[in-house]
Amino acid sequence: MTLPAAPQSINSYRKYWASRFGTAPFLPMSRAEMDELGWDSCDIIIISGDCYIDHPSFGMALVGRLLEAQGFRVGIIAQPDWNSADAFRALGKPNLFFGVTAGNMDSMINRYTADRRPRSDDAYTPHGEANKRPDRAVTVYAQRCREAYPGVGVMIGSIEASLRRIAHFDYWSDKVRPSVLANSKADILLFGNAERALVEIAHRASRGEKLSEMRDIRGTAFVVPQGWLPDEEWQEMDSSVVDIPGKVDPHLNPYQELPEQAAEATKDNDPTKPQVIRIESREERLAKRRAERAKTVIRIPSFEAVAHDPVLYAHASRTLHLESNPGNARAMVQGHGTRDVWLNPPPIPLSTEEMDFVFGLPYARNPHPSYGNAHIPAWEMIKYSVNIMRGCFGGCTFCSITEHEGRIIQSRSEESILKEIEEIRDKTPGFTGHISDLGGPTANMYRLSCKDPKIERSCRKLSCVFPDICENLGTDHGPLIQLYRKARALPGVKKINIQSGLRYDLAVRSPEYIKELVQHHVGGYLKIAPEHTEEGPLSKMMKPGMGAYDKFKELFERFSRQAGKEQYLIPYFIAAHPGTSDEDMVNLALWLKKNNFRLDQVQTFTPTPMAMATTMWHTRRNPLKKLSRSSEKVDVVRDGYRRKLHKALLRYHHADNWQIIYDALIQMGRSDLIGHAKQCLIPPTPPGDKAAAARHRFGGQQTLAARAKSQGQGARAPAGAPRGNAQGFGKPASAKPATAKAGAGKAPVAKPNTGRSGGGAKGSNKVGRSR
Repeated sequence: MTLPAAPQSINSYRKYWASRFGTAPFLPMSRAEMDELGWDSCDIIIISGDCYIDHPSFGMALVGRLLEAQGFRVGIIAQPDWNSADAFRALGKPNLFFGVTAGNMDSMINRYTADRRPRSDDAYTPHGEANKRPDRAVTVYAQRCREAYPGVGVMIGSIEASLRRIAHFDYWSDKVRPSVLANSKADILLFGNAERALVEIAHRASRGEKLSEMRDIRGTAFVVPQGWLPDEEWQEMDSSVVDIPGKVDPHLNPYQELPEQAAEATKDNDPTKPQVIRIESREERLAKRRAERAKTVIRIPSFEAVAHDPVLYAHASRTLHLESNPGNARAMVQGHGTRDVWLNPPPIPLSTEEMDFVFGLPYARNPHPSYGNAHIPAWEMIKYSVNIMRGCFGGCTFCSITEHEGRIIQSRSEESILKEIEEIRDKTPGFTGHISDLGGPTANMYRLSCKDPKIERSCRKLSCVFPDICENLGTDHGPLIQLYRKARALPGVKKINIQSGLRYDLAVRSPEYIKELVQHHVGGYLKIAPEHTEEGPLSKMMKPGMGAYDKFKELFERFSRQAGKEQYLIPYFIAAHPGTSDEDMVNLALWLKKNNFRLDQVQTFTPTPMAMATTMWHTRRNPLKKLSRSSEKVDVVRDGYRRKLHKALLRYHHADNWQIIYDALIQMGRSDLIGHAKQCLIPPTPPGDKAAAARHRFGGQQTLAARAKSQGQGARAPAGAPRGNAQGFGKPASAKPATAKAGAGKAPVAKPNTGRSGGGAKGSNKVGRSR
């Protein structure tokens, strides 16, 4: 078995015979719709945890239309009742296979808050109704597909399956769980952006090949017998234990002959005859090494080992992340009992032409008509935005985007993006000339890449921008500036905002880009993500220091003044991230107070599967460095009190948080931060408690219990104090207060094909967290 180095283009396959039925206005969700299309059956049926919106921002629509373009008849079963198999029979038996996805978001993040409390709504359901999908939806749906039609192939994918392809720590059950393949009993798992694998599998299945027999496709995982190798040319590299230093033997003299070697040489060779010595060139040696590497599989610690040994879990996590570059990644295998889970190398990224093909398919750009006029929060947020790229080379440890989409940026062409804007203008009801976003996982990585493709293929760094921006990374924002200008010039387009998270450390490399952004694409507030101010947590997040923030802030304010606009930066911060001490959070709170930020809602770190920060949280080890039994320990904020304290410190100004902060400062010996002086963090009495303030002013005494009691009687923040905006971010004290707040326990909204996770949900346009 040899994995192809140069994959076939996704739009070059011969179409399946069913292409004669043409393009469906919407992919059918019922037998009646199938009858209208003249179909007697579906070739492929997609099961999804989201409602069906026919738009490239929603995974099931993108996958469905891509398969339709290959000639297959594709049906959709959206948010089925999982309590029985009946709903999974709604469209009949698929001719080829079921494709199972949890939706744009991981089902557990969608259903639960960072404190493991059930959410009150679901942004991907009509009217935001909660409880329309099960926990661990991929597993449940796959099992029901097996029950509905035994013998039919089952493929699993989406971000939920992608981030659970090996044994992983599950925050919600507080234990290490096996690969989702083990519990779902699926034939094959597709990870990452899987268009290439999906199209190849569909065509091979149409020729009679079983999903369970397809073993040579990049971006796939499957279960095999223990010790299985594709053929005799493959070799296994054992990385199931951490290195233990031992005795180092002296180097042998390469010119020294042992007696038996000398005798053998005399016996077989005539010393009087000339001997031919062949010297391999450097290119030959490298080619030989690449060939050997391409047929090497790395065995990482088994599920049973990582479930009980934190060091081995951290080692497996580090190995997985190091083997994530499609240019040099090797296959990996992990034992699960008497069987192995085999992971092929990641998929080759799509070219610009292929990206244009995928996003240019005939989407209806509306929810399925069966939903009527139902309010669908995710659709309302996304319908006037355009996804211009995929991938992220930032490597933030709390985020899973790299594990899902990869580090290599995949960008669309200008023509494709401008055409989609025109389609929004012409096809989307209610468009008033305002494009809400031109972005993706990150606002300003469009067309950024390594300067040398050879270096890119061989690189094994976890981030291109940490601890500093790599000298081999191209940071030219010129193509993005030109895209903005051309988009603004389109007839009918009045305003284009940029709402995707901005990498300000990249932006400061291009002051012209910041000027263009500030003067034309900021609607009063621009969100960026320092995440923290202190070196300890920042080093565990792989985020830049505050120097880059300060430089960006100076440029942002300068260009805002030049444009005659009053605009503000809205920073993101994470509480209770691994590596964060109580002192770090106090210093962050002081920074917020000094800069007049008052956050209305904040986020607490959520350990999501496969993220490096989750590995730190579970193991208390640092997988950013080589692991050993004595390697660096990480301070992890796991107990409820400390998580509550860290969250409270981000909202130091709120009366409800006064007591816990007061007690913590006393315990830390930082009573100097309690008072009315400018350098103090909190006042000596709860904000808004006039009686307590009067007693304090006149020397009266009050116990902590009494203060807590008075606080519990509805104490409020001072009138007129600025609050955060509707997405939960703070703003400067001089800013006009926001009039809307996101409700507690609201489900986050995920932008399509993104894996952003790690922070608590804030209603942003990313999975859990933005950049």
